[in-house]
Amino acid sequence: MRLRNIPGAKEEMLVNPFVVQEPETKKGLWKQEVFGNDRPLHVEIGCGKGRFLSEMAEKNPGVNYLGIEKFSSVLLRALEKRAAMDADNLYYLRFDAEGLTEIFGDREVDRIYLNFSDPWPKARHWKRRLTSTEFLKRYDKVLAPGGTIEFKTDNEGLFDFSLESAREAGWQVLVMTRDLYHSPYAEGNVLTEYEDRFATLGKPIFKMIITR
Repeated sequence: MRLRNIPGAKEEMLVNPFVVQEPETKKGLWKQEVFGNDRPLHVEIGCGKGRFLSEMAEKNPGVNYLGIEKFSSVLLRALEKRAAMDADNLYYLRFDAEGLTEIFGDREVDRIYLNFSDPWPKARHWKRRLTSTEFLKRYDKVLAPGGTIEFKTDNEGLFDFSLESAREAGWQVLVMTRDLYHSPYAEGNVLTEYEDRFATLGKPIFKMIITR
C-alpha cells in the first residue's frame, strides 16, 4: 500500500531542489530550461519511491529523466534517494498525469515508462488506467516520432486490457512477453520496489513496448 500523509511531505515538495515547480511554464522547454541540454527526455509516470529512475539515471548519464508522482508522501522517498546521488539528469514532479498535455509540448518526450500502475479493477474506472485509450491519446501528443512506451505489470488482466487498448488505438506492439524473466528481454531489466517484491514471490512479470 502506498504511503500517505507523512507530516511535512507537501511542504517539502515546494522547496526541494529536485522537484520542478510550475511545470506548465516548462512546456516545450524541458530539455533546455530544466536539464540545460538537448539529450533525450524519458518520463516515468507513477514513479513511486524512485528506485527505477535512480538506477536508470546512474546507468544512462546521456539521458534526461523525469519522474511524475501525484502522492507527496511517496515522492518524498524518491527524493531521499535523489539527494544521495551524484547526477544532474534526474528531476521529479508532483503532478497528476491526467494533465500531461498541459506540461509537455508536442513531440517533446522520447520515452514513457509505466511500471506497475494502479489496475483500477472496477470496469467503470477503465479511463483511469494509465494504458487506457484515453491516456494513449495524451501520450500520442507528447511523444516524439519513434518514441516508445514501456509498460510492466504483474496483473495479467491489466496487461490484456493494455494490449487491447494499444491495438484499438492503432499503436504497434514492438515487444510483448508474459514472463519477462524467462524471455530475451530480461537482460538489462531494472527493477522497481514492487517488482523486486513480486520477483521474490516468483510471480511472472508482463511487459510490452509500443510505438506509433
